[in-house]
Amino acid sequence: MHSASSTTDLLFVFMLAAFLGFQLIKRVSPLLHSPLMSLTNAIAAVVIVGAIMITGEAAAPPFAKALGFIAVTAATINAVSGFLITDRMLKMFKTKKKGG
Repeated sequence: MHSASSTTDLLFVFMLAAFLGFQLIKRVSPLLHSPLMSLTNAIAAVVIVGAIMITGEAAAPPFAKALGFIAVTAATINAVSGFLITDRMLKMFKTKKKGG
C-alpha cells in the first residue's frame, strides 16, 4: 500500500506530466501531426501492456482491476483511432495515378 507522501508524489507527477503534455501538443506544427500521432500510438501501446498487467494481477484490489480495465479499453480505442486517422492523413499525400 502506498503511503500518503508517495500518493501525493504520484499525483504531482501526473499533474506535471499532464501540464507539460498539453503545452507540448499545443505548440506542435501541423506538419508534424502525423509523426506525433505515430508517437502517441506507441505510447498508447505501452499503456495497454501496463494496464493488462495490472488487470491480470491476482493480488490487485478490485478498484485497481477496474481502473486497469478502463485503461485497456480507453488506450485500445485511442491506438486504433490514431492508426485510422494517421492512415487517412497519409492517403491525402499520395499522388493519384494518371490515365487509369
